[in-house]
Amino acid sequence: MVLRWADDHQVAWHYIAPGKPVQNAFVESFNGRLRDELLNETLFRSLSHARIVLEAWRADYNPVS
Repeated sequence: MVLRWADDHQVAWHYIAPGKPVQNAFVESFNGRLRDELLNETLFRSLSHARIVLEAWRADYNPVS
């Protein structure tokens, strides 16, 4: 599905070599911040609670200027 969307929208698809996370440092940085700032600190009570907390974190992390 993702590959079809990328092809339909003429988006180039590049694979990251296994064991080479530095090839996409932005995603690695984001994953680390998400883990450190939210996932390691929060005990989710339910799926709906997780959605609410994650949305609040996303809104704080990624404001639109």
